[in-house]
Amino acid sequence: MPWYLYFAFKQLFPTGKRCSFTTLLAIIGVILGVMVLLIVQSVMNGFGNEIRNKVIDYYGDIRITSPNGFISNPQAVFDRLEEAFGITSGIPYAEGVVMAQYGNRPAFPFIRGIDVEREATGFPIADFMEAGTLEQLDDESLLLSTGLARSLGVRVGETLEVYTPLMLESLKNDELLLPRELTVVGLFETGWYQVDANAVISTLRLMQELYQLEKGAHGLLLRLPAETDLDTLAVALHEQFYPSLTVATWRDSNRDLLWILKLEKTMLFFIIIFIVLVASFSIAIALTLSVIRKTREIGLLVAMGATPREVAWGFCLQGCFIGVVGAALGVVGAIVALSFRNDIIHTFARLTQSEAALLRFYQFADIPVHYVLTDFIVIIAFTITTATLAGLVPAWKIVRLNPSEALRYE
Repeated sequence: MPWYLYFAFKQLFPTGKRCSFTTLLAIIGVILGVMVLLIVQSVMNGFGNEIRNKVIDYYGDIRITSPNGFISNPQAVFDRLEEAFGITSGIPYAEGVVMAQYGNRPAFPFIRGIDVEREATGFPIADFMEAGTLEQLDDESLLLSTGLARSLGVRVGETLEVYTPLMLESLKNDELLLPRELTVVGLFETGWYQVDANAVISTLRLMQELYQLEKGAHGLLLRLPAETDLDTLAVALHEQFYPSLTVATWRDSNRDLLWILKLEKTMLFFIIIFIVLVASFSIAIALTLSVIRKTREIGLLVAMGATPREVAWGFCLQGCFIGVVGAALGVVGAIVALSFRNDIIHTFARLTQSEAALLRFYQFADIPVHYVLTDFIVIIAFTITTATLAGLVPAWKIVRLNPSEALRYE
């Protein structure tokens, strides 16, 4: 073992002590910095990943629409998709806003009409069912999101009155259309508050009737295997259907949302990284104080033949050791803290009576987490590097130290 490595460990772990107090404080500072960075980055990754999954689940991988907002023959488009690209997983849809009334309680939910047979093979609405089943949905019934059902006070088996914008148009022509009375046959919950608070699902035929679409649809949603290159496929589809139809991937349709998620993660990393920098300054201060206290011993080592560079290496190794230990324990602490995140958050929300706010503002009932190996590597490497560089401050002082002056130091 090189003597300066032995010297570094003796400074960190003096004889008769498990660890010096200043070393312990420096390691705790690094641990807290690494923990906060990893917790924030993993939670932000979780939010981003959950939002992406919800967007894909609800809007599909690729959306095909018409510039005039209406596809008159969706089946013909599906036939072309299957013949040219082998795509069979997708659904035609029609969507809009209606007024739903139960007793004296009105609501204005977003409604989507789906082809139930295609839905069962291509999209996971059946996986979100809380009551009833997707198979019960027919042209005289609806599926309600759990949040909408609570706000209206309606339960499975009861009837809603539904009004469409076309009824208002009919009033201008002195015509009167009675509301459709539709039975609630199921409740669904996606875990995404924006959908769960105010959404209705009906059959495509019912939406075609309510919006007078005949056999048409507002668009097509395609669900594709995970390994599919969406951008390449979208270009090929665009060439196939241009200019009659518009093709957009889920990333194209949600570009602003994805940019905001990336910006939030980057800004939080930039802000919180200063915690690690503060911990590095504490390491530099602790090692500098060690140099001041042991100036005579250092001068004696140099007088015995040790070069100032070797002594400086000893202090750099101390900073590196603190960084390695702090980073390792910080990773363990972050994983442990994240494993109990939902218990902590829900306990705090119950105590402050803010569980509804958690759903309203963050869209999720639980705090999602997604671990990304790159984040761990970057944070650990940055921590060890800054901790090692923190040892350069006392090392620079040692390099400039005159042995004779050091021996006379009081």
